[in-house]
Amino acid sequence: MANAPAAQLGSEPLCAAYSGLPAGWGADPHAGMVQVKGGSFIFGSERGYPDERPAQPGATRVAGFWIDRTEVTQAQFAAFVAATGYVTEAERQGAGVVFHVPTAEELQQRPYAWWTLEKGAQWRTAQAAAPSPSPSLASASAPAPAPASASAPVKAPGGHLPVTLVTQADALAYARWLGRDLPTEAEWEYAGKAGRSDNQLDTAPTDAEGKPAANYWQGAFPQLDVGADGHAGVAPVGCYAPNGFGLYDMIGNVWEWTQDPYTGPRQPHANGDTAVAAGRIAGAGNAPKAPNAGNAANATMVIKGGSFLCAPDYCVRYRASARESQERDLAAAHIGFRTVQRDLTAAHLDVVSGKISR
Repeated sequence: MANAPAAQLGSEPLCAAYSGLPAGWGADPHAGMVQVKGGSFIFGSERGYPDERPAQPGATRVAGFWIDRTEVTQAQFAAFVAATGYVTEAERQGAGVVFHVPTAEELQQRPYAWWTLEKGAQWRTAQAAAPSPSPSLASASAPAPAPASASAPVKAPGGHLPVTLVTQADALAYARWLGRDLPTEAEWEYAGKAGRSDNQLDTAPTDAEGKPAANYWQGAFPQLDVGADGHAGVAPVGCYAPNGFGLYDMIGNVWEWTQDPYTGPRQPHANGDTAVAAGRIAGAGNAPKAPNAGNAANATMVIKGGSFLCAPDYCVRYRASARESQERDLAAAHIGFRTVQRDLTAAHLDVVSGKISR
């Protein structure tokens, strides 16, 4: 159960008008957050990928905490940078991994051809939308996304977009500036499921009319996103209805960093391995070599929630139980974060009566 504020987002007009800074920003230490009461839940799923299976039967107990009701926005991150002079890892490295719609030739030439290590890509740029589909390919009932170049980053139109192209260290630096932390995988999933345990948690999110209820890919990935959810590419935060805890975009839009190293079974990267584009693993072909390739800092961490690139035919990770691994120092255009502040009035129980680890 969550102590949720009155909804001020949750529709296209409201998210479009949002400044990106929550009410009370700079004065209220919990500005833009929701208080989630502790409880038990089933951590993982028997219906998803093998890497989502609970390690053993039983429930996981999580203590109460506060959590951002939206992904951290560009406006919030800009305030942090202005106050501290912080320089992100992508800025220091000089590059980040971005998505583009690949040509047929690119798909033949290298794996995961939709990823590019883009020189100069960093948090002040936003991921461009995919090009509009041709009339013969787009569904007549689906709105076509706005035309955009296939090259990836463009200047953000406003601070209401989730900040991306940040590494785990960048996310932690922001969180600690506010006296907060990144969620554990268990905390994130508990908040993402919001008290639910029904089978619909493992299906594509839709509303009562069958329309997509989150920002994920509709169409043939990676070349056609018809934008039936109203967006092709990253959307402003809070465009869709919140979950039962009053949290927006826990599913889709951008993946979110957790504080946990990735352990347990590993499902192949079904939405494409960004490390390939960065030249960090075998199969990278002629991809440019990324800074710090091969360092211990490349340890993979758990990211949660899926993104605008998750499609029914490729990835299928627009679900709270889904998990993915990401190199902790590799900034990518489909990964952001939200922060937590733990309730110190109660013992912090990451005590498990079911799954201890994956």
